[in-house]
Amino acid sequence: MLTWEDTYLIAKKLREQNPDMDLEEVSLDMIFQWTINLSDFSDNLELANESILMAIFQKWIEEV
Repeated sequence: MLTWEDTYLIAKKLREQNPDMDLEEVSLDMIFQWTINLSDFSDNLELANESILMAIFQKWIEEV
């Protein structure tokens, strides 16, 4: 199961699910929604914050 601490793995899955996404159009809200909709994500939604979402986004950028 993925949790908010798994920023790299979340970013990797989001990139796989959205390979043609223009990263300049990705918002933190989108990252939040996509993350909580991952089939293997299981964590308290209230733990999400801007720092965590930015970390996921940064890892996604690094992967591209």
